[in-house]
Amino acid sequence: MVLSWRLPPFLRLSLLFLAPLVFLLALPSGRAGAAESAALTTTRDSATLVTDTDRYRPGMPLHVGLRLRLQPGWHTYWINPGDAGEAPTLAVQAGGGAAGASGTIAWPVPRRLPDGPLMSYGYTGEVLLPAELRPTGPGDGPMVLQATAEWLVCAAVCVPEQGRFTLTLPPGDPAPSDQAPLFARAAAARPVASPFAAMIASDGVLAITGAGLSSDTVRDAWFMPTISGAIDQDAAQALSVHDGGLTLALKPGDAFHAAPTLDGVLVLKDAAGQERGLSVSARPGAVPTVTPGAVPGPAHSGAARMLLLAFAGGLILNLMPCVFPVLVMKAMALTRLAGGGASARLAGAGAYAGGVIGAFVMLGGVILALRAAGAVAGWGFQFQSAAFVAAMCWLLFAVALNLLGVFGMGNGIAALGGVGVSRTGYLGDAMTGVLAVLVATPCTAPFMGAAIAGALAASPVVAMAVFVAMGAGLAAPYLLLAGVPGLARHLPRPGAWMDILRQGLAFPVLGTCVWLMWVLALQAGAGAIAVLGIGLVLIGLAAWLTGLAQGMAMRDGPARRIRLCRAVALAALALAMALLPGLGGTVSGGAARLAADGSEPFSASRLATLRAQGRPVFVDMTAAWCISCLVNERVALSSAPVQAAFHDRHVVYMKGDWTNRNAAISAFLDAHGRAGVPFYLYYPPGSGDGRALPQILTTGLVLDALKG
Repeated sequence: MVLSWRLPPFLRLSLLFLAPLVFLLALPSGRAGAAESAALTTTRDSATLVTDTDRYRPGMPLHVGLRLRLQPGWHTYWINPGDAGEAPTLAVQAGGGAAGASGTIAWPVPRRLPDGPLMSYGYTGEVLLPAELRPTGPGDGPMVLQATAEWLVCAAVCVPEQGRFTLTLPPGDPAPSDQAPLFARAAAARPVASPFAAMIASDGVLAITGAGLSSDTVRDAWFMPTISGAIDQDAAQALSVHDGGLTLALKPGDAFHAAPTLDGVLVLKDAAGQERGLSVSARPGAVPTVTPGAVPGPAHSGAARMLLLAFAGGLILNLMPCVFPVLVMKAMALTRLAGGGASARLAGAGAYAGGVIGAFVMLGGVILALRAAGAVAGWGFQFQSAAFVAAMCWLLFAVALNLLGVFGMGNGIAALGGVGVSRTGYLGDAMTGVLAVLVATPCTAPFMGAAIAGALAASPVVAMAVFVAMGAGLAAPYLLLAGVPGLARHLPRPGAWMDILRQGLAFPVLGTCVWLMWVLALQAGAGAIAVLGIGLVLIGLAAWLTGLAQGMAMRDGPARRIRLCRAVALAALALAMALLPGLGGTVSGGAARLAADGSEPFSASRLATLRAQGRPVFVDMTAAWCISCLVNERVALSSAPVQAAFHDRHVVYMKGDWTNRNAAISAFLDAHGRAGVPFYLYYPPGSGDGRALPQILTTGLVLDALKG
């Protein structure tokens, strides 16, 4: 009897749904309320006060902002207006059911506005100037926000303007307002902390050094100081780029030596025209003379170093305690390689590698596209979508049912039978690689964080090369086993034992389904679990009917019954997929979950307050879907010695929960050159800089950091 190893239609449809699901993050999660004051409108501009939530709760920060919509030809100014102008001001006071005051403005990167012999820094079109406000008080009634703002608008003439704005928010669980996307775009437009070293010479030469800088990644650059008069703003800034660094020749101004460091925003423009603002604090010192195009040394190998880190990260990802389904896929692929000839092994491994690399490229391309569109997205972003988590749970449940023999699936994902290798199996091999990457993204190997951050800061060509290198690293062991005959001979041969192994491997996959249920409950609440359960029943029905149809086909059963079973199976699968759009909502239960271990929720303003007080702070950026994060918490951060050290040294343990999308956490990660979690940063007592810890923690590493 010859078995048919064709990929069932319902699984092909399931896998085709995976790629569009990653775009669900760009969709709004639900209807939001308006949170915008009455407008103050002139012939020059329109100004309103806006908030990112439509309700408030005491103790939970919200963001307020002055929204300016300027008429064509008019502009307003940055914190340093340049040679002319005045910076806007915004003061917001809360009263009524809660009290509070807004902090400083989080300034977006400005434009350079030349005007004859003068250079100004400011904004045109529409701009949001955001600030944070933390309400305090009983929260037993509406909170009234009273704002006073002053700003200067200029064209051929300059007109000072001011306004008073009132906005009332009811108490309740905060939900994103209609204006929340404005704040997300403003956060994406803020400069991030520079990952590069900065030095300023006495003659005004600014030197920036670090991996990833080269003539391929930097086509133009300019510097804007935060202090007016620090440099001659209108003077040309001669740029010289070499592998591992760049220099800008600035012309010192009257206030050049007014501060111990030269602070400002460095804008880098890549070959594709994309601009990225970096917050720079340059220390005085001698700047080494480097000939343009010269290579300073192997430590500054730029893109080559990023590619090496990416390959190493993908290679080590094979050993991470990531996800049991990945190990299942590997075991299946390895066993299948032993069942065919050399050419078949190479073709199967090549298809698997193609699926792995293609999935990395797809995820990397989506991240780059979302960030270019102004959205905040990092590595593992697709797991911040409840719909994607549910779809992955259903797909893995179907894989488990296949392993248990409920229905047959020819090759690639579950081909353990060793019945031979056919060309039709290569699609299954490729899909195995895609699925392995999608499930593995919650786990981050060492070196991957630095490589991903470097990729997002580089040109699109270099960025995609980094993602290809990661995929090559993950797929390398299989290519090696397939290409080296001596290694392939040591693989186990097909036999009856493989049926037992196949069925046993179903249970780690089912365990992963339980984990995904837990993640979904944290993301979207108990109601989402009911939807997930209905989908599991429908997936089980589709799998059972597919198995019946396969059995009847092998026994030459009536074609009508076979078609009926397949039609009902596809209908059940389609009905399950129709449930996904209803899983877009989120719940705000992360703070209570994090507080259970003695931590407090992350807040940028709270962190700044603690640092100003000289308090030691340990920042833990985590997510429920991040396997590495959970392992680190269990092995190191929750251990008795670390908890005792936190207590004895009065360390504030602060957690940022990135399970759902969070603009503040994304901005913090971007500011420190990171694109995903886990990320650990320890601020020692006093005013010293934070010290980043490795992505894989041990108790000893944490204790050593606390002693430093």
